[in-house]
Amino acid sequence: MNKKTELIKKCEAIAARMRKNSLKMAHAAGSNGAHMGSCLCIVDIIASVYGGVLNFNPTEPEWKNRDRFILSKGHGSMTLFSALEATGIINEEKLFTFSQNGGDFLCTSHLIPESGQEYSNGTLGFGLSYSVGLALASRYTNNPYHVYVLLGDGECNEGSIWEAAMSAQHFKLSNLTAIVDLNRMQSDGHADDVLNIELENMWNGFNWEVIRIENGHSISQLLDAFEKPRTEGKPRVIIAPTIKGKGISFMENNPEWHHGLVTKEIFEKAMMELPD
Repeated sequence: MNKKTELIKKCEAIAARMRKNSLKMAHAAGSNGAHMGSCLCIVDIIASVYGGVLNFNPTEPEWKNRDRFILSKGHGSMTLFSALEATGIINEEKLFTFSQNGGDFLCTSHLIPESGQEYSNGTLGFGLSYSVGLALASRYTNNPYHVYVLLGDGECNEGSIWEAAMSAQHFKLSNLTAIVDLNRMQSDGHADDVLNIELENMWNGFNWEVIRIENGHSISQLLDAFEKPRTEGKPRVIIAPTIKGKGISFMENNPEWHHGLVTKEIFEKAMMELPD
């Protein structure tokens, strides 16, 4: 088995663990409910980032030279938290304080670097601006690190995204990579019905380096995109088509699972569909 194949297998194992733990977290959240559809569609993206791309030290989460990962689409936080556990930054006991009073892991992430959380989210549209600031800070402090930020396609309806995109290309932030989760759905309906925009043309128009892959659930395609040689002086965006609710048949492309309650019956039915 060559190194690339080993890396793909590693990321796939992380993704499988993340899907199961996200479902367990949602079930444990009880009447608080959870954003299962939004979380499941980004599992493979975040598993690829944490398992194959991000430079970090799990035993020293505040290491100053670490790469930063910003989850801008805050309703996908269960996926981030499950990645922190799967890669050893937090333990399982901490993970399952999700949505519990007094815990570090609420329904959206908060800026708690010692537990691997780099950004306080919840309100959509601001993660890219924050990431531009982090990328600039790397330059001005001579502290080389890379910034990765995950956006939703519905979130790209926000005007603040495009203000940040202009700033990133103006400052030539080649240490910044955005990933767009293109699941074509949002809480108000199908993304094209809410606001039909050509995302690839938009990012090209703002002078970003644009990579569009065919399948946002293919670890191989994701890693290939991350590993491509960069264009000097340009921020990069990877557009990754995904399936909302990926991995659980009755949640896939089902708008009812943008947010919902995972009862004992639903939990057991869903777990039967996830591989060991």
